[in-house]
Amino acid sequence: MATQPIYQFYCELWDYNPKIWRRFQAPANTTIAKLCYILMTLYEMQGNHMFAATVPVEENLKVFLKSSGTDSSNVKAFGPRERRFEVPHEDIFSFAGYGDGEGDKPEDATAFKIKELLPHPGDQMLFEYDFGDSWEVAVRLEEIVIDKALPAKELPRVLAGEGYGIVEDCGGVGGLYDLSEALQEGEGDAYDELVEWLGCDTLDLGDFDLEQKNRDLKRGPRFFKGIYEG
Repeated sequence: MATQPIYQFYCELWDYNPKIWRRFQAPANTTIAKLCYILMTLYEMQGNHMFAATVPVEENLKVFLKSSGTDSSNVKAFGPRERRFEVPHEDIFSFAGYGDGEGDKPEDATAFKIKELLPHPGDQMLFEYDFGDSWEVAVRLEEIVIDKALPAKELPRVLAGEGYGIVEDCGGVGGLYDLSEALQEGEGDAYDELVEWLGCDTLDLGDFDLEQKNRDLKRGPRFFKGIYEG
């Protein structure tokens, strides 16, 4: 049984229309790293690039206080205004490559849980994947629920969504627009080059298969943990 609180999130791919969004649940003891692995699974990411998660601590606190009827205009967070998390890695884009001051260095995403950093409904987080293509997924905690009848093995799980996800190394959101346009044309040089690059001509960027996404969540996060932490 799910004996701990269940965190329900809404997320969407930043700056892309039609929206590619997901609503999903994860247990309270999920680490920030695993939350990122869940997002990677839900957005068809392959684990070929570095990633980071940024929590706007001060803004989240203000939103929470405002929702509680408290004046938050002069509120400041105890500590940094935002906190950035990565999995420790020797890559130049990782720990050694972010910020000039000690307080700017990313923290270990495997060492913190969502219940510690996103404790209130309305709290937000930004997930970044592939610092070249710059994919960004905006994440918001919708609610915290208790469901002791739900088998723990069913978590994490996705409840709803729309859109396929990203296409690795296509050039970010701009490249995804170009890809979508070429697929809709269904012919021409751009389409032929795209089909050759993809290795198929059947990709539907509007497709969302709920059952398949939940099957993917059974193995995807473990697969990515092996890549980034192993």
